[in-house]
Amino acid sequence: MAVLLSRLGAFSHRRRVPVLLVWLVLLVAGGTGAVTLGGETSSSFAIPGQESTNALERIGEEFGGVAGATARVVFEAPEGQTLAGPENAASIQAVVAELGRLPGVVSAADPFDPRNPAVNSAQPTVAYSTVTFDAAPGEVTPEQQDALGAAVEDARGSGLTVEVGGEAVQEPPHVGGPAEVIGVVVALLVLAVTFGSLLVAGMNLLTAVVGVGIGVLGVTIATGFTELSSTTPILAAMLGLAVGIDYALFIITRYRQELGHGSDVGTAVATAVGTAGSAVVTAGLTVVIALAGLSVVGIPFLTQMGVAAAATIVVAVLVALTLVPAVLGFLGVRALPRRQRAAVAEGAVRTPAGRGVLAGWVATVTGRRVLALLASVVALGVVAVPFASMQTTLVQDPPEGSTAARAQELLAEGFGAGFNGPLVVLFEGDGAAAAAQQALGAVSEVDDVARAVPGQTNGDGTAATLNVIPESGPADPATEQLVSDLRTELGDLDGVEVSVTGQTAVSVDVAQALDEALPVYLVLVVGLALVLLVLVFRSLLVPLVGVLGFLLTVGASLGATVAVFQWGWIAGAVNLDATGPLVSLTPILVIGILFGLAMDYQIFLVSRMHEAHSSGAEPLTAIRTGFRQAAPVVVAAALIMFSVFAGFVPAGEATIKMIAFALAMGILFDAFVVRMVLVPAALALLGERAWWLPRWLGWLPRLDVEGVALEQRRHPAAAEHEPVGAGTH
Repeated sequence: MAVLLSRLGAFSHRRRVPVLLVWLVLLVAGGTGAVTLGGETSSSFAIPGQESTNALERIGEEFGGVAGATARVVFEAPEGQTLAGPENAASIQAVVAELGRLPGVVSAADPFDPRNPAVNSAQPTVAYSTVTFDAAPGEVTPEQQDALGAAVEDARGSGLTVEVGGEAVQEPPHVGGPAEVIGVVVALLVLAVTFGSLLVAGMNLLTAVVGVGIGVLGVTIATGFTELSSTTPILAAMLGLAVGIDYALFIITRYRQELGHGSDVGTAVATAVGTAGSAVVTAGLTVVIALAGLSVVGIPFLTQMGVAAAATIVVAVLVALTLVPAVLGFLGVRALPRRQRAAVAEGAVRTPAGRGVLAGWVATVTGRRVLALLASVVALGVVAVPFASMQTTLVQDPPEGSTAARAQELLAEGFGAGFNGPLVVLFEGDGAAAAAQQALGAVSEVDDVARAVPGQTNGDGTAATLNVIPESGPADPATEQLVSDLRTELGDLDGVEVSVTGQTAVSVDVAQALDEALPVYLVLVVGLALVLLVLVFRSLLVPLVGVLGFLLTVGASLGATVAVFQWGWIAGAVNLDATGPLVSLTPILVIGILFGLAMDYQIFLVSRMHEAHSSGAEPLTAIRTGFRQAAPVVVAAALIMFSVFAGFVPAGEATIKMIAFALAMGILFDAFVVRMVLVPAALALLGERAWWLPRWLGWLPRLDVEGVALEQRRHPAAAEHEPVGAGTH
């Protein structure tokens, strides 16, 4: 692989103008396609085949088609008045009439309709109008949402308190705000300090932006042909930007090292792509496998997220292997700081520094290996403690202070907390109407049921519904338990099929499916990690140390996320509106993404140790040598990734905020505790045994991440005296 990649790097260097033009054409074509072919994203989550999802579809078939997205416009009377007063009632009637004329609105219900009243008492202080759109949930256009918001704003002029909430007014997640820009600026500063050159730092960032731009534009084009979650393009952008910067960083750093060792520009480019590029391919492959592996859990929207993000990672790898060497060809020796160019021009060869903070760090860690190992394990274990109390849900409260949050508060005050998350019980079969009436009393007695009222019945009585209002809110664990209790209590009644559904029940089912898939996915990811690392390092104990470190990283990352988002610790620091269960997507996505990133650091750091050991160095010397060579780049890469992920935390939608926070903390724990402390300490403790591979596994292929084959081609005489350490131990 190293030889093939070096040829690719040499080709990209020689044909740098065409290579650059090809990438620019792809970027322009992607932008044109996104504008002309892109569609709308969806903010709804459902899993085909589940009880709640199937029941919703059958309700649509039995009672007049699938309902569109709805919003609730909530009215509250001025203090000391009621909504039944002539002036207030007339104002509400006028607002309802205006709502019915808005673009995309099918109907706006009258709160005072005696057939279906929507007021909280005979002398009402709170009422609501249900506004139904012709678009499905998650597909109401921004223009339609703006029109509804303007109508609500005008209605406040009547003296009433008017707020609007519901699925129809949920805003899609956004990207590109000030916080995200700050994260990119921090990444640029880290690159500038690492390279000692703003020009090289800018080039590194620019090539990464090209890659993530093409990837996200491709995802946007896909929205015109298939329904994608609104979270999908943001996840792709966040990951693509982080790994794109890092992969270019690794190759540029190796290129600069080769120039410093006396290589000409063409040779330095080819060597950098052949050596660091091999690690980039392997690391990128781990991320792609982890993300594409999300498809095994059988949840369509999760599969879409994984595949879209994986495709963006593939683009980032291709950019690093082709566009980066092409741009390096334009830069030449200007990729080095000014003070080093003269030395290179005179043929002076720089040797890696043996002193410094990181050299002292690894000497201390490996010198006090037992203490360092225990301290890192205990520290991560303590941070992981909150993970044991993690709760998940797909239902998220709207941002505090928003009109949707105020509408939800008014409805909870007027009708109870459970009014914001009603459940529907569907009865199907001969005698369904009678069964629904018979079950009314039993349902009313179930714990956490505030009230149950008859719903709709079809013409021949073979389908009927029962509307259930919980006492608890939609994100409350008690509501999740109520869904289970209703299903247990009712079952199938004398040949009548009973299903519990509603948007809250759909969310409960999706959350449970994700929780059940989590252990399976974790085993899959850990298994892949072991196999891949055994192939890379031809060792059993090095992969075991890496995987155990990954598990500690995941536990600490999710533990910290639970402490902040569920317990409310330092909530102000992340601009958190309200505490509650984690979004169900968070654990499984964090595991998949952190797996890839953790293996990136493991490969980049330990491969240099393996390279030194394969060259004949003693185990302890190899660890320290490899650490000094790779740690500066890993530190820079980790700081960049942390900055990019952290930039999505302060001003992000709830799902993105949690995922970004968990990833940012995971990067800190993995890079600076696991890879910089635990791994070198454990390898130093194992000594020569760390590189042991049983003879019966000697048939395994060699991935040659370190580029040994490339070195043999460049220095055939040295290859004849290759030390025993390069083979199987």
